[in-house]
Amino acid sequence: MMRLFANLFVDLGNVTRTSEKTALLANYFQQAPPEDAIWVIALFSGRRPKRIVNSTLLGEWCRELTTLPLWLFEESYHTVGDLAETIALLLPDSGESHSSLPLHQYIDALRQLESSTPEEKKHYIQSAWSELNRTEKLVFNKLITGGFRIGVSQQLMVQALAEIIPLEPSQVAHQISGKWDPATTTFQQLFDPGAIKTDVSKPYPFFLAYAVEDDPSGLGEPDEWQAEWKWDGIRGQLVKREGKAFVWSRGEELMTEKFPEYSLMLEKLPDGTVLDGEILPAKDGRPLPFALLQTRIGRKNVTRKQLEAVPVAFFAYDLLEWQGRDIRELQLEERRALLEQVVTAVSSPQLLLSPVVSFDNWEALAGLRGQSREAFAEGFMIKRKRSSYQSGRRRGDWWKWKIDPLHIDAVMIYAQKGHGRRSNLYTDYTFAVRDGDKLVAFAKAYSGLTDREIAQVDAFVKQNALEKFGPVRTVKPELVFEIAFEGIAASGRHKSGVALRFPRISRWRQDKKPDEINTLEDLHELLQRYGKT
Repeated sequence: MMRLFANLFVDLGNVTRTSEKTALLANYFQQAPPEDAIWVIALFSGRRPKRIVNSTLLGEWCRELTTLPLWLFEESYHTVGDLAETIALLLPDSGESHSSLPLHQYIDALRQLESSTPEEKKHYIQSAWSELNRTEKLVFNKLITGGFRIGVSQQLMVQALAEIIPLEPSQVAHQISGKWDPATTTFQQLFDPGAIKTDVSKPYPFFLAYAVEDDPSGLGEPDEWQAEWKWDGIRGQLVKREGKAFVWSRGEELMTEKFPEYSLMLEKLPDGTVLDGEILPAKDGRPLPFALLQTRIGRKNVTRKQLEAVPVAFFAYDLLEWQGRDIRELQLEERRALLEQVVTAVSSPQLLLSPVVSFDNWEALAGLRGQSREAFAEGFMIKRKRSSYQSGRRRGDWWKWKIDPLHIDAVMIYAQKGHGRRSNLYTDYTFAVRDGDKLVAFAKAYSGLTDREIAQVDAFVKQNALEKFGPVRTVKPELVFEIAFEGIAASGRHKSGVALRFPRISRWRQDKKPDEINTLEDLHELLQRYGKT
């Protein structure tokens, strides 16, 4: 029922422990009708219904019912930070639900509205608002806007489902991966062990690594481990079954059409093969900066000119299926030997073997790690040679040892309110460096501060705002922060001429004054040094 899902949504947002979230999900799946359960799995794994109403219309229809002026609605939206929640809070609420309809019927009704007129959509949505209580309105609005940010990972959902379905977690993870449609797939069909045989496109759940916290010497003897570059690209799987080929990203996005240069290579790949690896821009067998790939991945159609300017290869580092057999339980050394055979047999410049990095001791590997940026890598992957290929993030067998981030000191010049529990606090910041007498914006960041520090920055913004541009506030350039980032690349889209990879706040430099921050010249020196142009 809608009420059951609405309660789950709220309860998940109120707990933080993994065990509590798993119990809530398992309890829901036991109680919910299968038609609802299949949609919850889809919603929490990113398979949302197509959006049928834009934000402007939803706002208009809410204001019509509440008689609020536009300025007050916009102020409310900026304060709350989420459109679905804003509308749920503004609409009248009796505290009681007058609907007993299940979740899937609301989703079906919304899907059927796709070809309806705006007036028909308005009538249905306003009618639904009138029969739902506030919590149910919130969930209903989320169905329309598509924003389900509640801290439920796919691995957590897998654990919950494994408690009520007679399948191992690894099997559950495999069943819910790939290309399936909750509108045409039943709960029973999704967890039918024979489903993999009918869906030739289905990838395997990715095995993820934990970060090495200090240095890897605590892992034991070096000869028990295999080191590989941790590439700065898109993690993916190549799947070839029954003469059909598919390219999947780690986010389970089907990307076959985005990489047409793979077509000849995929034709050579034997049936019953699944490779795990990295999608990277590459030339003459060597990787190129990830920033080049970003010029392609956002485009619906890739032109011949772009294909020539940014050639792409697949750097394979694992073999998951061979001759139609799932070989994930084999040891890494055995899978690697078979992988080398496959890559050699295909013999294509678009399929490259990700090299194993030789090292005699951990000190030697640390020295090589310092060369990561020159290799367009983020550090090393360290994998136990006898490890099987598992599902999700597991501690013990696969580790990532990333290079230390780059740093720059900058001053905050803009602030914007966050989302969810931080929707009433200024938590999203824009930072600038000096260029002579001017300040030049170069990065945005919203993570890295403690709750106490966020409250202090929020108070500063409210007391020192200079200008207002919608939800954004210009503030006095007085607070200095150290910004950490993984890489830097040239960018014609930014005033600073650079784009940072994964910027975040590493610390609040209360010991520094604004005239002590770094300069635009410092940023460009980093760009020249690390060569991502």
